[in-house]
Amino acid sequence: MATSAQPYRLGNPLSKLQDGPNISHQSTWSPYDDNGGTVLAIAGKDFCIVAGSTRLSTGFTILTRETSMIQSLSNKVVIASAGMQADRTALFKLLQTRHVMYQHSFNRPMAVSAAAQLLSNTLYYKRYFPFYTFNLCVGLDEEGRGAVYTYDAIGSYERTGFSCQGTGKSLIAPVLDSQLQSPSPLLVPPPVSGTALPLEEALDLVKDAFATAGERDIYTGDTVEILIITKDGIRKEFMELKKD
Repeated sequence: MATSAQPYRLGNPLSKLQDGPNISHQSTWSPYDDNGGTVLAIAGKDFCIVAGSTRLSTGFTILTRETSMIQSLSNKVVIASAGMQADRTALFKLLQTRHVMYQHSFNRPMAVSAAAQLLSNTLYYKRYFPFYTFNLCVGLDEEGRGAVYTYDAIGSYERTGFSCQGTGKSLIAPVLDSQLQSPSPLLVPPPVSGTALPLEEALDLVKDAFATAGERDIYTGDTVEILIITKDGIRKEFMELKKD
């Protein structure tokens, strides 16, 4: 006697429904994987600090302890992304290529406002199959002030005085809100974004925030890569976190 074939779940040919006595099993496949990590940025009067953890994980497995979540486009513009490693690598490669094309066309590096718009356009172009990354665009503007641009998944963005993204966001954001107290964007005229803290105090705040997140978020750990952007260029520092 002929038996009927097992039905497949509509919309995903890799998913199969298995029927039987007291059996209800469904297997699924996803193109995305959140590899964790946290990125943070603070804008100052004449500087900008961007930092990111170096742990790369999937589930409860640590894949590597030495991956970078930060890409420098120039000596005044930096992109930081948490989330899926494959999408982050593809996004960084695309932005770096577009920046080189811009330099060849205009004989100057891209300003941070132009890089922010480029990142927004790139994310919006992929809105139907988005990059699974949580992004910040950081640098010094034309007047030498620090600038931090924060994004959603499909490219909507705003300029703020500070922001964080990634798995440690829920732990770090309240600390930044309480210490930096960014003015309301609804004020008229719009306030100048950026913190009044001097560079050394802002750097200590970044280190304290990551030390706190590293104790409570299993996806944030090992090392923090810190880039300090000033008119003299980019200076890099590292801070060790717990390894477990």
